[in-house]
Amino acid sequence: MMRFLLILLVLAGVFSLQGQENGYWQQHVDYQMDVTVDVDDFTFSGTQKLTYTNNSPETLKRVFYHMYFNAFQPGSEMDMRLQQIEDPDRRMVTDGESRIADLKPDEIGYMRATSLLQDSKAVSYQLEGTILEVELAEPIPAGGSTQLDMTFEGQVPLQIRRSGRNNREGVALSMSQWYPKMAEYDFEGWHAHPYIAREFHGVWGDFDVKLTIDKRYVVGGTGYLQNPQEIGHGYQAPGTKVPRVKGKTLTWHFKAPNVHDFMWAADPDYIHDTLEMENGPDLHFFYKNKEEIIDNWKKLQPKTAEAMTFFNKNVGPYPYKQYSVIQGGDGGMEYAMSTLVTGERSFNSLVGVMVHELAHSWFQHVLATNESKHAWMDEGFTSFISSLCMNSIMDQQNENPFAGSYDGYYRLVGSGKEQPQTTHSDRYEYNAAYGASAYSKGAVFLAQLGYVIGQDKLMQTLREYYRLFQFKHPTPNDIIRTAEKLTDLHLGWYLMDWTQTTNTIDYGIKEVTGNEESTQIVLERIGLMPMPQDILVVYEDGSRETFYAPLRMMRGEKGNPYPAISRTVLPDWPWAMPTYTFTVNKPLSNVRAILLDPSQLMADINPDNNLWQRP
Repeated sequence: MMRFLLILLVLAGVFSLQGQENGYWQQHVDYQMDVTVDVDDFTFSGTQKLTYTNNSPETLKRVFYHMYFNAFQPGSEMDMRLQQIEDPDRRMVTDGESRIADLKPDEIGYMRATSLLQDSKAVSYQLEGTILEVELAEPIPAGGSTQLDMTFEGQVPLQIRRSGRNNREGVALSMSQWYPKMAEYDFEGWHAHPYIAREFHGVWGDFDVKLTIDKRYVVGGTGYLQNPQEIGHGYQAPGTKVPRVKGKTLTWHFKAPNVHDFMWAADPDYIHDTLEMENGPDLHFFYKNKEEIIDNWKKLQPKTAEAMTFFNKNVGPYPYKQYSVIQGGDGGMEYAMSTLVTGERSFNSLVGVMVHELAHSWFQHVLATNESKHAWMDEGFTSFISSLCMNSIMDQQNENPFAGSYDGYYRLVGSGKEQPQTTHSDRYEYNAAYGASAYSKGAVFLAQLGYVIGQDKLMQTLREYYRLFQFKHPTPNDIIRTAEKLTDLHLGWYLMDWTQTTNTIDYGIKEVTGNEESTQIVLERIGLMPMPQDILVVYEDGSRETFYAPLRMMRGEKGNPYPAISRTVLPDWPWAMPTYTFTVNKPLSNVRAILLDPSQLMADINPDNNLWQRP
């Protein structure tokens, strides 16, 4: 029954739809940074020239910077949360105790501004944990811009979570969330949330970054290297003579256009491979020179190209000319034009983490949702499309590629610990509940939307959503409105019930009666969440037909998901009616079985009452 899922791979057409509401705006920020890193004590210092353009309709009197490394200090908010939560991230604890709490002064992270000017005028600023509060010397009017010049210094923490030094696989520097980063201001106001656990939100802009570091180190990450002829390390064209560098350091110069973050990693033992895809982009791979992992990393490279091709086809064109897969960090985490992944994995696991993080290049680093508030749009959509990708490029032949996501959602419901997906990422009571909500329930949102509107319309929706909202900050309403405009269906109920409540779906076959002329079927809605119903009826002679009970509040119907099987469209089922009765013009003795949702894409929490078989 699941073969029809192959239609998910059909390309969407091009549709002429409007973008976000009239009056949409977003801020813009350009960074110029010149940073020097000391690899002996893992401290760094630098200058940042930040040009901030206020595209909002309001005058701004203050701005806020994220100073993420300050989270990695004993007594920080991240440390306190880690000590209090019942199920702490296992990467961040040793024997159940916070690793941050045990950091010594030369192991902690810190970041602080040593001076800050606005258009050459001194400003007042105060560091509060991971947020730098700045009182501007002159307000920035609507439509105006200003230049903020900062000198800053920091220390790279021992690798605890995502960023840091000397991770467990021996990578020297995983430099994410490493620089003073302007907080986002949008239609909801400032998003100057402290760094407590997870997820980010950033301002679109251009980065021009110079990194001075020990010349033995190989650097990879966000941006295009501007001076490969000076660097070597596999960046220069074959046959190019690299001049001998005097002194102990090299300066790497990167530029990254139209991104909202900048990551880099460095290690003296990195192998640097490249793979040029036909019609681009160029793929870069950085991994430790360890005999036991080299073969897997070599085999990973053509799989990365396959995954890139899959996402280009099924979501939309990757907009940059380069992508890098880099060994580092503490698991897998996406960044602009690049990712950090741990590399000492089985081949299947290595491909899996690459595919997931690469998919984030579409669902977060081009479609830049506020993942602190809407992690399910980031992690869930990524999980959905990466499951399809793995099924294809790894020839998994799973009839339902999303079965794992559905199982994760069902376990969440059964745990009794579910919170609405509108919960801020830091405010989940349990880490496990956050993970299941963002990844599993988020993926089911899309898979089940395909059940509601049709698989072909779902993929058209994703492609059109990407086309309309790339390089913006889309909200939950944007994805559902895109689907509504493509289908002419009303879908606000779906977004509300699935993401803003913990209502569950439970439909059942309540009663089947009949005689030698017809069969009467009574369905019941037990759960609070409404859904339309696909009903499969199988007869004794092996023939089949389907019936479709539209949901009245949808104000329309989806197409027949099973074109090879005859379908009867029944009258609408109003949600408030707990039962629904329809008649099949066949004798009861001829009916072998009745099944609700043969696709199994409706997340019904009790499948036991979905099947009736003649005794």
